[in-house]
Amino acid sequence: MLCTRLTNANFLTMDPVHPVAHDLGIWRGRIVGLDEAVTSLPTREVIDLQGATVLPGFIDSHVHLAWTGLKQSAPSVAPCERVEDVLAVVAEGVSRHSANGAWVDVMGYDQRALGRHLTAAELDTVSRGRKVLLMHDSGHGCVVNSAVLRLLPAHVPHQEGFLAESAMTAARRLRLPYAQAEIADAVERAARTCLAEGVTAVAEAGIGGGLLGHSPVELGAYQLLRDQGRLPLRVQLMAAGDTLGPRDTHREDGFPRALDLGMRTGFGDDWLSLGALKIYTDGGMMARTAALTAPYTGMDHTGQLQDDPEVLTRLIVDGHLAGWQLAVHAIGDRAADLALDALERAQRLRPRPQARHRIEHAGLIRPDQLPRFARLGVSAVVQPTFLYSFGDDYAQVMGAQRAPWMYRGRGFLDHGVTLVGSSDRPVTDGAPLRAVQFMVERASASGRLIGPDEAITVEEALRAYTVAGAYACRWDDSAGSLTPGKRADLVVLGDDPRRVEPARIGGIEVVATFIDGREATEEGKL
Repeated sequence: MLCTRLTNANFLTMDPVHPVAHDLGIWRGRIVGLDEAVTSLPTREVIDLQGATVLPGFIDSHVHLAWTGLKQSAPSVAPCERVEDVLAVVAEGVSRHSANGAWVDVMGYDQRALGRHLTAAELDTVSRGRKVLLMHDSGHGCVVNSAVLRLLPAHVPHQEGFLAESAMTAARRLRLPYAQAEIADAVERAARTCLAEGVTAVAEAGIGGGLLGHSPVELGAYQLLRDQGRLPLRVQLMAAGDTLGPRDTHREDGFPRALDLGMRTGFGDDWLSLGALKIYTDGGMMARTAALTAPYTGMDHTGQLQDDPEVLTRLIVDGHLAGWQLAVHAIGDRAADLALDALERAQRLRPRPQARHRIEHAGLIRPDQLPRFARLGVSAVVQPTFLYSFGDDYAQVMGAQRAPWMYRGRGFLDHGVTLVGSSDRPVTDGAPLRAVQFMVERASASGRLIGPDEAITVEEALRAYTVAGAYACRWDDSAGSLTPGKRADLVVLGDDPRRVEPARIGGIEVVATFIDGREATEEGKL
C-alpha cells in the first residue's frame, strides 16, 4: 500500500526515461512509481494537486545558512546611501548592548552605496566604548572601529578601518565564537526561508574556519538541530580548508593533513552529512578583491589571492590526496588559473577521476579556461543572481571585453562542463526561480544584458538546480530527479516555467514544498 499518491499534476521529472508524468506514488519517503505503475495501487492518502507543476526539490549547492540567519536578526545598514544614516543604524545597534567593551555586529554594508568606505574614525563617533564590526555584504571585508583596531597585530593591513579577506578573519577571531544555540537558531531561520522558495537541500559553504566560519565547533549546532527535530531540510556541510591539520598517520594512509578522527567527504546520512572541503583562493568582485589577470577597469589593482600561491596549491593538493572532494572558491580568472593548475597537479599525483571537484563561483572565466574545466572534470558552481542584482556594477568594473565572461552558462555547457546553480545567500536573493530567469534572459535588474550569448534554455537552467546540484553534492543516487527509488523531495509550482514568458519565471508561486513525501512548511513542521 502506498503512503501517498500525488495526482492531477504536471510532473517534470528531469529524468529522460520518463520526462513527464501525471501521478506519483510515495512509500516511506521514497518515490516508488509514476503514472500507470501507481494509479491502481491502494493508498492511504491521495492528494489532488489540481494541475500544478511539480519539479524535484531545488538544490542550492552553495549557501551560508548561519550567516543568513544571523543577518536576518541583526541591525542592517542596507540600503543606506548616506554616511549619517549608516551611523544612525550603528548607534541604534550600540544602544542594545549595555556592557562596555561588548561586540556589536551590524550587517548590510556595501561601500558602493556610499561611494567610498566608511572609516574607523567615523564609527568611533557612535561606538560608546563598544567594539563595532560592520560586515560587508560580500563576506569578504568589514569596517571596524578603533577599539577593534587596537587589538589587532600591527602587521594586519587595513584602510582606515576597512579590513579585507584575511585581515577581516583576524578581526573576527578576536571575539568569542557564537554559541551553539545562537548558530542553531540562525540556521533554522534561514533554512525555513529556503523551504518557502522550494529548496529541499543545501550545501553549507564552509564551517569551522575560513572567512565565514562562526565557531570551531560549528558542526555541533547542526547536530543540535537534528537531535531536536528542528533541521527543516537536508544539509551538506563543507569543512573550511583551514580546519585541516597535520596528523601522525601511516604514510600509506594518504593523510598529509586531515580533520580530527580522519573524517572526510561522505560521512553522515540523508539529512546531515560532510561534503566537500572548502578552500578560498581569492576574494570577491563586490569588494574588488577577486584576483584578476588584468586590472579592474578604472583601477590600478588586480585584486588579491588569499595567501601565497604555493601555500594555496599545497592545501588543494593535500585535500585531494586525503580523499576529499574539493570546493575551491575562485571568482577571478587569476584565481581560476591557480585552482585549475593545483587540481591538475593533484590528479597527476593521485588520479581520482570520480572526485567530482568543484570550482565555486567561477565568476570570470576566460575562453581558454573552459576546456581545462572539461578536461579535469571540474563542475562550475555559479550564482546567476549575482548578475541580476549586481550585473551593472560588475560589467562596469570588468569592462566590455571581460563582461561576457562573467558567471557563464552556455560556455560551460557547450564544453561539457557540469553547470550547477546556487545562491551564495545571503549575499543576494536566494530564490532559485529568480536565478533560472536570469540564466535564460541574462538581464540585470535594470534590464541591461550581461553576456547574452551565455543564455541557456529553461530546461537547462532547471537542470542546474536539480540534476546537476545532486551530482555536485554526490546525491545523484537519491535526489535531483523524480525517479523511482529516489527521495520524495519535490516542489509544487503555480505555473510551468517552460510555458510562461521568461520575464515571469521569477514570480511563479511556490505552492508547496515536500520532503520525504510530506509537505514542509516555513513555520515549522513536516
